Amino acid sequence: MAREQVTNKVGAVLIVGGGIGGMQASLDLAESGYLVYLMDSSPTIGGIMSQLDKTFPTHDCAM
Repeated sequence: MAREQVTNKVGAVLIVGGGIGGMQASLDLAESGYLVYLMDSSPTIGGIMSQLDKTFPTHDCAM
């Protein structure tokens, strides 16, 4: 599969919140060529999802 060519973007993006949504947004923006800063109030990322044992409906491990 051919990978799209990334053009140089001007500027940077600050993502506030290191949960699942913040991490996915950071990855998407970084892949599109932006410089991304990810900021969270806690020393670890993952948000509430990292504290869960099982997820609905498949009961997969959240970690």
